[in-house]
Amino acid sequence: MYVKVRTMDGKQEAILTISKLTEVEDFKREIEKELSIEVDMQRLFFRGKQLENGYKLYDYSINLNDVIQLMVKVKLDNIDNKDKDNKDNENSNNKNNSNKVKENTEVEVIDEPNLEEAESLYYKTGDAVDCLDQVHGAWFEAIIKKIFKQEEKIIYNMQWEFDNHAPPFNVPEAFIRPRARRLIPIEDLQIGQKVMVNHNVDEPKEIGLWYDFTISKIEKKRKLQELTGTLYIGRDNQLEGHKINPKDGIYDIEPPKLLSERTPEEENYISNGTRRRVAASCTNCMDDPNEECKECGCRVCGGKEDEHNLLLCDECNFAYHLRCLNPPLTSIPEEDYWYCPECKNDENEIVKAGDKLKQSKKKTNTNENSNKRDWGKGMACVGRTKECSIVPPNHRGPIPGVEVGTCWIYRVQVSEVGVHRPHIAGIHGRETDCAYSIVLSGGYEDDIDNGDEFMYTGSGGRDLSGNKRTAEQSCDQTLTRMNKALAVNCNAKLDPVNGATAEDWRGGIPVRVVRNFKLAKHSKYAPKEGNRYDGIYKVVKYYPDTGKSGFRVWRYLLRRDDPAPAPWTREGQARINALGLKPLYPDGYLEAMKKNQPNKKRVIELENEELPSSKETVQTRKKQKREIYKLDSELIKFIDEDTANAKIWDECRLALSNGKAAFLQRVSERFTCVCCLEVVNNPITTPCAHNICLTCLKRSFSSGVHNCPSCRHNMEKDHKMDVNESLASALLMLYPGYNVGR
Repeated sequence: MYVKVRTMDGKQEAILTISKLTEVEDFKREIEKELSIEVDMQRLFFRGKQLENGYKLYDYSINLNDVIQLMVKVKLDNIDNKDKDNKDNENSNNKNNSNKVKENTEVEVIDEPNLEEAESLYYKTGDAVDCLDQVHGAWFEAIIKKIFKQEEKIIYNMQWEFDNHAPPFNVPEAFIRPRARRLIPIEDLQIGQKVMVNHNVDEPKEIGLWYDFTISKIEKKRKLQELTGTLYIGRDNQLEGHKINPKDGIYDIEPPKLLSERTPEEENYISNGTRRRVAASCTNCMDDPNEECKECGCRVCGGKEDEHNLLLCDECNFAYHLRCLNPPLTSIPEEDYWYCPECKNDENEIVKAGDKLKQSKKKTNTNENSNKRDWGKGMACVGRTKECSIVPPNHRGPIPGVEVGTCWIYRVQVSEVGVHRPHIAGIHGRETDCAYSIVLSGGYEDDIDNGDEFMYTGSGGRDLSGNKRTAEQSCDQTLTRMNKALAVNCNAKLDPVNGATAEDWRGGIPVRVVRNFKLAKHSKYAPKEGNRYDGIYKVVKYYPDTGKSGFRVWRYLLRRDDPAPAPWTREGQARINALGLKPLYPDGYLEAMKKNQPNKKRVIELENEELPSSKETVQTRKKQKREIYKLDSELIKFIDEDTANAKIWDECRLALSNGKAAFLQRVSERFTCVCCLEVVNNPITTPCAHNICLTCLKRSFSSGVHNCPSCRHNMEKDHKMDVNESLASALLMLYPGYNVGR
């Protein structure tokens, strides 16, 4: 197994071949050899955790081709020298500053002057006015409590009318104006007029807050009145060309008026101003003070009494009575931040830098095992780095995008693409369902391989204790588990005693067959290296027999039933060359082999494969013309009908010249759901031309998010979710069975 070590600045990188059970101390020594960085100066990080001495790489779940970050510590000598230099600089700066202060005695810290009570020409204490809230950018009703003077400016001490318990605050004169009182009929509105309207920016159809609005267009319809213009949110933010539907009337903005010019009517209104309707801060109880509500009141009891004893969580912002907590509190905590029981993280659960890891049961048992044998540096113990998600694990038949003749170097790669998912087992299946795939690797002496058909021996009958991979036959096999699963594939009634023969063998359940290079000891149809996918086979018959070991075994006759030619035939080789199929290596494998094993014959062979001579390249280019993937007429029909995604399909068609695999890869990338990150199932094409799974979009709407998950385009609550049948049919033809289990 190989991993990458990269410094934080990205300037140094090394590829190391290691074992999963390598100690962190030993791993640091390997890094020292490669990068010449002392062990004591290394700090290693992986997925946010610091690698500590005394642990193995397995404890941190480090896998094939993972990147481990390396932070190089700074030597203490350099720090001490820098500290001395900084202190010297600070002393010299302090001396210079003190000299400057002595020379210029006018440099003093000016304290903020105290506010003095004053009188205003336009307002007096107790006036009901409109005040601009700087948080929401909207106008709210407020009362003038006091009037102050700061230098030449008038400062007003205000109190919100909607919240008597809120503390008073100070604002300049530009943030207040006389309370709006005159409603303007829409017939009297004029272009360019600035008015105050009620609008909800997030939910335009609901009651919102009161903003200033300059009219640029007026539309009068029978059931709808719409204004277009500039919406002012605060003093600095403007929304140009914004459309609103006026609710609760349109108010004229009252200009400031001298106190000496006020009429008795105006004086009466300003002294007893009425409140306008605004959106409720709590949609659950509609701000009813007498109704218990766990959204705006106590999260436990729902009560709103004793506000001085309500404690707000700094994470979720919900309130809790001190008496309702478990255990209850007697006073407000002195800490700067307080978190409710649901939001607070258990300090004992947090693993800090330098602390010991919290072992899982699996890894604890592994470490406590008396067998201290290392697993080695090979690929047999490497876990999957990715998983096939195009089709479910119980998919029958070929995997979309995987061509007959595709070869992978390691079994773990075969598992990653979904052709044969188990890393070690030869049969993948379910006893209650069927077998999905098998691997021929020459492990049983009773196997007979004739290419288009072969005799396959069932599993079991061997003692594999001690984590063994293979052993001699030591007992009889039974028709259970994987043996039974493979028998179910035969198109005949299951007979656990005598076996059965299929009357119509082609009507059986398909099995994917992979041949391993180890089979070459017994068969000429095995690949030269790695694991090769040889297509679909069907079970013709199965029966019990006595094997060469003298024990009872179950034997299966499988016969090839795949439209693609077999890889060992001339037609199959020509097809492999036309498709440009070459052995597939894990990510970073070739680079690791060249860096860490430069003298081995295997690496020389790889280099020769990658860099052929110019004459050979010209000849192979003449002989091997890449096969262009042609779409079926029915598929073209569905694609043409999907006009909403015409641009995306045009991009996908550009990959047709590179073959079927490249085209399917392009389609899966372009039609990936942004929510579940899988190929869209029952796709909904949004008005903004994005494709989302039906279930994903329903889940988004049920959580109250009525926007496109991809671009946040606003969508109506009652948006009709019609499945794009053309796109769904096209994807189902390209990826048969991908929608099963979703």
